[in-house]
Amino acid sequence: MTTSTADEMENAATMQAHGSRMRPCVVVHYHEVGLKGRNRPFFLGTLETNLRQATAGCGVTRIERATGRILLWLEPHAAWEPLRDRIARVFGVVNFARGYAAPTKLDGLIQGVLARLPEAGEFATFAVRARRAFKDLPLSSREIAVKLGAAVQAASGAGVNLSAPDMTVYVEVLPQFALFFFNKERGPGGLPVGSSAPVTVLLSGGIDSPVAALRVLKRGCRAVLVHFHSFPFLNNASQEKARELAEVISAYQGATILYLVPLGDIQRQIVVSCPAPYRVVLYRRFMVRIAAALGARHGGRALVTGDSLGQVASQTIENLTAVEDVATQLMLRPLIGMDKQEIADEAERVGTYEISIRPDQDCCALFVPANPSIHTDLKGIRAAESVLDVESLVQQGIADAELVAIRQREKQSVVAQKKSTLSV
Repeated sequence: MTTSTADEMENAATMQAHGSRMRPCVVVHYHEVGLKGRNRPFFLGTLETNLRQATAGCGVTRIERATGRILLWLEPHAAWEPLRDRIARVFGVVNFARGYAAPTKLDGLIQGVLARLPEAGEFATFAVRARRAFKDLPLSSREIAVKLGAAVQAASGAGVNLSAPDMTVYVEVLPQFALFFFNKERGPGGLPVGSSAPVTVLLSGGIDSPVAALRVLKRGCRAVLVHFHSFPFLNNASQEKARELAEVISAYQGATILYLVPLGDIQRQIVVSCPAPYRVVLYRRFMVRIAAALGARHGGRALVTGDSLGQVASQTIENLTAVEDVATQLMLRPLIGMDKQEIADEAERVGTYEISIRPDQDCCALFVPANPSIHTDLKGIRAAESVLDVESLVQQGIADAELVAIRQREKQSVVAQKKSTLSV
């Protein structure tokens, strides 16, 4: 038996073991995860778990690592659209593509690419990008690109454009098989959710806090969401928005816990007992205490807010300092240096903007003073708060909190509710 024949038989046996001579898959590339040195297996394992959960029910038969990439092997007729939508929200994925595994022999590779070329859509120009993770093949990456490019050009009549092609054929040669795919879909990047410590997000119904939540998800955190409302003093529009925003966030992190906390009674006590200019800062100090206690139930190690420096009166340096004064955990403010337009643009990209701009009644608008303090000093705010039974009010907020569990399935969310029984 010649060496060439032996190689062909080995490739055929490998492809047969994977289900066919040209098996469909999704080729997932990561970047930051690959830079983690000795900790890389942990991050890759977390990313694989998240991909498995995100693509459940979408025709993925197996997930495996393959030399700098992750492969999602597919059933022959797996629908691409739901797969694409779900993988596009998995943090840690930098790009991905629907692809195929073909024999490493050039003739088989060319046949495979030409057979699937209609999936690339219409194109007037194209390029071929080939690289080899397996260097023992007789052809170099450039030779593969030239020969495959000639075949594609002959079959399609399209011109070659290496700088700005309408369509790109990517080839990645591995020891067992060659992968090919057309173009790439952009992923969200970052680190896989669950690779960093959990956090608690103070979720308003506005534009900023959902964007802040997704930014910490991108850094590997899993988020518990806490929304404060003033129902029945104000209407319940903000609660409905919080549920919808939590559903969007759940598309990025999976199962999500949302707490709905009535703040109206606490606000009334503040209005009756404390100077008017301090009201908003005092509201927020209680939010921090209650959110930290609720999040700790689920392992929360830090608090996250959508604060942007100087955007509103409560977000001056002095007032942020006065609010953080009561924090027992690290406070993260991912948007602190962004302006409103930058935050709105990001909200549009992640899918929360249209929900956030719907009118509602924010709890901080209840009993808001005409002239709120913008330069709150710690001595003054502590003295103002000293007349309140802080511990009792915090316990009240925790006891009245409503837990909403959101699980993402297909394109619908499943919501379960129960009263919180947490105490501190």
